[in-house]
Amino acid sequence: MGGNASREPRDLFLKRTGLSGGQLKKYFITGLLVWVPLGITLWVLHLLVSTMDQTLRLLPEEFQTESWLGIYVPGMGVVMTIAVVLATGLVVTNFLGQRVLLFWEGVLNRIPVVKSIYNSVKQVSDTLFSSSGHAFRKALLVQYPREGSWTIAFLTGEPGGDVINHLHGEYWSVYVPTTPNPTSGFFLMMPKADVIELDMSVDDALKYVISMGVVVPGSNGRKNDKLAPKPEVARQQAVNQ
Repeated sequence: MGGNASREPRDLFLKRTGLSGGQLKKYFITGLLVWVPLGITLWVLHLLVSTMDQTLRLLPEEFQTESWLGIYVPGMGVVMTIAVVLATGLVVTNFLGQRVLLFWEGVLNRIPVVKSIYNSVKQVSDTLFSSSGHAFRKALLVQYPREGSWTIAFLTGEPGGDVINHLHGEYWSVYVPTTPNPTSGFFLMMPKADVIELDMSVDDALKYVISMGVVVPGSNGRKNDKLAPKPEVARQQAVNQ
């Protein structure tokens, strides 16, 4: 009897609204699909803003918003962080700023542990953010982890150092990200003939990887005569070589 009593309010609600249990489940899931991304986005923004606002604590009290406005203004740390980054870029681009940067890097390179961390992070950041680099400039299609199995990869450059003395032909350095976390993955050196350049932006390719293939990117509409051949042709070229 207790089970029947617990179902009566639900049955009465469904009868009055004209909805079925399946429809309620559908509407609930649809609502979650709206609110979950929005909630996570707001949470991440709040985390970033609150973290950047902590940089205001580095200023003397007379320069903080509570002193000259009388209230706390959220987001001022973001403005300060952006201003510092822009000012740093402006200073470093001139001759004097470059000399100061070289001196500072020389000091860091004399500290054993700091040297390893700083140089590693600097190499990665220079590769990813430098306008003259090739990292993540192209989305690729490669066979991995076995022939006949295809996955998304990104061009990171060309092999260098003593490696090129042991490779015959033209090779590309590619990064194969894991799903759904693209920050981890595998570094491969593959023959250029086995790599297919995709008519797809890097952002679309990353979305494709992160979504585990659910979000299918559309073509950007551009035709590229330099695109690599289709997978069947690429395999045949690899066999002929």
